Amino acid sequence: MKGKLVRDQKAGAFHFITFSCFHRQPLLNATAAYRCFEHEFEIVRRRYEFVVLGYVLMPEHVHLLVGETRIASLAAALQVLKQQTSRKLKSAGQAQFWQRRYYDFNVWSEEKRAEKLGYMHRNPVVRGLVAKPEDWPWSSCRHYLAGLRGTVEIESFWTAWEREQRRDPDGRRVVVPTLAR
Repeated sequence: MKGKLVRDQKAGAFHFITFSCFHRQPLLNATAAYRCFEHEFEIVRRRYEFVVLGYVLMPEHVHLLVGETRIASLAAALQVLKQQTSRKLKSAGQAQFWQRRYYDFNVWSEEKRAEKLGYMHRNPVVRGLVAKPEDWPWSSCRHYLAGLRGTVEIESFWTAWEREQRRDPDGRRVVVPTLAR
């Protein structure tokens, strides 16, 4: 019997999260599935008010680098994300879409944050899915390289710069609240 899983949440850290499809089957391996996941991820991000530093969607698993939520717990937000995507992606007769548990690693330093982002973005290359990280459309890599906006809002230099540049009709800079710490 497995011991109780302890999570260090509400600790003011970012979290490197990994969860897998049921029995690590490539259940996400379709454009429609990737798009659906990104759409639901953004809905949950807004609802639970957390920042996303990065992500990558792989055929049989997902990596997320996220901040803590302002409401509820990160565990609750992830449960909703998995439930919503499962309802939309599970095929008829399929018992389960996601493995029940997930891996959560607290990211306390800038060095660890850069390491985890690099690991995520290189994952499709290591797996032989693409030649370069920026060739994989289902990650935050293109946002970091060129500031490209996707379905999921990524908190980065680019989004901070964009907020700073916004102006009202009178030409004054508009202060846009951010979820970043």
